Amino acid sequence: MTSTSMIRWTTLGCASLVVALATGCGSAGSSSPGSTPPAAPSTSAAPPSTPGGPASLSPTSSASPSSASPSASAATAACTTGDLRARLGSTQGAAGSVYQVIDFTNVSTSACTLYGYPGVALTRGKTPSTQIGQAASRSSASAARLVTLHPGGTASAVLRITRAGAYPAAKCRPVASSYLQIIPPGQRTPVYLPYKSTGCSASAVNQLTIRVVRPGSGS
Repeated sequence: MTSTSMIRWTTLGCASLVVALATGCGSAGSSSPGSTPPAAPSTSAAPPSTPGGPASLSPTSSASPSSASPSASAATAACTTGDLRARLGSTQGAAGSVYQVIDFTNVSTSACTLYGYPGVALTRGKTPSTQIGQAASRSSASAARLVTLHPGGTASAVLRITRAGAYPAAKCRPVASSYLQIIPPGQRTPVYLPYKSTGCSASAVNQLTIRVVRPGSGS
């Protein structure tokens, strides 16, 4: 092969090679099935307002203030001695005993609660006072329950006083009383109501029995 023919063949071969490469590169650059980039996640995700979507909230969600349970609200405070006016209600006599009603009226400007038993004792004098015998024991005749007193509302408890004459004098050791010392349930500050009676000063005698507070006046 002459040098002139060799040059012509080389030129044609290179031209063919260039065309083939150009065709191959064009095929590699064209899109093909499966080579398309995946869609952005935001275009296929459900919008936040879609029912049941992660961002949707039911009107009855626990985050709604209207669905808060009653226990979440602030509890009503217990009545203090200063919130109450104590007075003696009706009195009934029975064989060997006297039943004395004690009323508690809420004289404050806010609701308060009473629960359980008041403390009661017979005393001599007020300032100072001297307790006579045992304080009242608690009757189990009725279960205690929470009593809510709105301003002006009244609750009551019944005190049973066994007459001192029902006991032998040596066992009772009778002493004249002048006051009832009354402590509202859950409190420590007493009030004194004038009450003339005869108490047993002997600690062995259980002369007084108090019942739980209940709604309403016992007058």
